[in-house]
Amino acid sequence: MWNWFTIDACFMSESWHITSNGAFAATCIGVVLMTMLLEALRRMGKEYDAWIERQFRRRHAAMTAAAAAAATTTGKGAGTAASVRSSTASMAESGLGNGDGNVRWSGSQTVVFRASPLQQFIRSLIYAVTFGLAYIIMLLAMYYNGYIIFSILIGALIGKFLCDWMTATVVIQVGAAQGAAQGAQQVQTEAIMGIQEPRVCCG
Repeated sequence: MWNWFTIDACFMSESWHITSNGAFAATCIGVVLMTMLLEALRRMGKEYDAWIERQFRRRHAAMTAAAAAAATTTGKGAGTAASVRSSTASMAESGLGNGDGNVRWSGSQTVVFRASPLQQFIRSLIYAVTFGLAYIIMLLAMYYNGYIIFSILIGALIGKFLCDWMTATVVIQVGAAQGAAQGAQQVQTEAIMGIQEPRVCCG
């Protein structure tokens, strides 16, 4: 039942038994920080995925440069599938690729990258900690204590404000035909960065 208990409230286990107003205030502060940590973990997961993707892009750029150099050297034309595949194989042998089967070709123009086992484990670990913390917050909310629920909402508000500041990458191209003074600007939004991870359990 909905309640506003402070003294003698109990959460999660017998050891979490509130015996004073100071202990209850510390509990509310702890719940706020716990919810903020949940938002920070969600952001950490997204940032780590973005970091892995940047590694893939750098590796792809190195492969493309090596393939173009190989095609120019052999005189077979730039960007042929055979030269690209041979260049990819030589890069894997020299250590520029993953070298463990995590890079594979699909067709003549597409390269598929896979996270390494260590990277996938770190991704899974971040997700597991986030999932577990969300369940703990959900269980605290199920005590229907008004102070605890408001603490969760305050933590979510502060966590969202600090950890999920939305940014957008915009490319502006000035049309040369309109003149330098009054050129037509073509605005193209590439990405809007924010936490896109589906919510788990609570919120």
